[in-house]
Amino acid sequence: MGSDRKAADGGRVIVAGVDGSDSSWRATAFAVGLARRQDALLVLVYVLPLHSAAIMAGVAWMLAESDLLIAEQLRRRVADGLACTGEADSLRWEFHVLRAPDVVAGLTQTADELRADSVVIGTSRTLRHRLFGSAGVRLVKSGKWPVIVVP
Repeated sequence: MGSDRKAADGGRVIVAGVDGSDSSWRATAFAVGLARRQDALLVLVYVLPLHSAAIMAGVAWMLAESDLLIAEQLRRRVADGLACTGEADSLRWEFHVLRAPDVVAGLTQTADELRADSVVIGTSRTLRHRLFGSAGVRLVKSGKWPVIVVP
């Protein structure tokens, strides 16, 4: 989507990260409600991990195919969930898939490009969180938009 969408239509944009974890589904549900109440465009973002070791080994194409399959499954699950709740016709939403070093970089890129009003993310409990800090905290520290971290 174009970066001047918000400027052109004056609408609000909410960006939310989705990765299939329980906390990301709770964050997605929260973001759906927020977008509905604010009549905002909901942009769900699935960040494909950069597999630098695989790229160097020349097998990145195999990982890319499985990553894209996961992304499509997530997109279908969102669409099915919205259809079940009756939100499919009234909610404006998009599903973006992009490759970035990590989820924070991917959400930051998307939120900046679309001039998001807020970013919604689920809590993380991974080893990466313990080593580098949570994605939510890192997004908050960027100080660019309000960040909602859903447990």
